[in-house]
Amino acid sequence: MKVTREQAAQNRERIVDGAARLFREKGFEGIGVADLMKSAGLTHGGFYGHFESKEALLAEAAGRALAGSEERWRGLIDTHPDDALGAIARAYLTPSHRDNPGIGCAFSALGADVARAGPAVREVVTKRTDAALDLLAAAMGDGTHDERRRRAMVAYAAMIGALVMSRAVADPVLSADILAAVAASLTAEPVSTLGSDPDMDTGSTAGSVT
Repeated sequence: MKVTREQAAQNRERIVDGAARLFREKGFEGIGVADLMKSAGLTHGGFYGHFESKEALLAEAAGRALAGSEERWRGLIDTHPDDALGAIARAYLTPSHRDNPGIGCAFSALGADVARAGPAVREVVTKRTDAALDLLAAAMGDGTHDERRRRAMVAYAAMIGALVMSRAVADPVLSADILAAVAASLTAEPVSTLGSDPDMDTGSTAGSVT
C-alpha cells in the first residue's frame, strides 16, 4: 500500500520523537537504526526514505530536544519573573532529571556524542545553544547583554556539568550533594533536600524536563 504524504510526515515525526528520547537514553552509538525504527512502529527498510544517514537523524533529534528545553525555560522565565534563574536551576538540578535522561537535557546526555559528530549535527547544536544562552541571559538580572550572556554561559555549563557528574558517581548521597551544591550556587536559597520539582514535567516523550 502506498503511503500518503500525510502518513509519511507522521511517520517521520514518530521517528524523530523516538530518536530524541532513545539517543538521550542510550547515546548515539548505543542504539541502531533498526531499533530506532522499531520504536516508531516502522520497518528498518523505510529509514532511508526519511533520512540520508543516522547522523542526519541525530541532528534533527538533538535540535528538537534542545528546542524543547528552550520552550521549557521560556515558560519558567515567564512564570517566575523575579527568580527566573532559580526556577530554571531548581527544575534542572533534581534527581528526577538525573534519572530520566530520555526526556532531559540533550546537552548533558549527548554532549560527548555531538562533539564527535559531523558539522551538520554541530551546526544545529550550535544554533540551539546560542538561542538558549540568549534566553538564559534574560534571567540574569542587571548588566549589559554581553555581561548577562557571559553569566548565562557559566550557569548553563555549571548545570550541565553537575548533571553529568551526578549521573556518573555511584554514591547516591554524593550524587544528590552535587546537584544540591550547584543548585544552591545558582538560586536565592540553599537547596538542602531535592525532590521532584513541582515545575518539572516528566510526561513529555520528545521534549525536555528542563
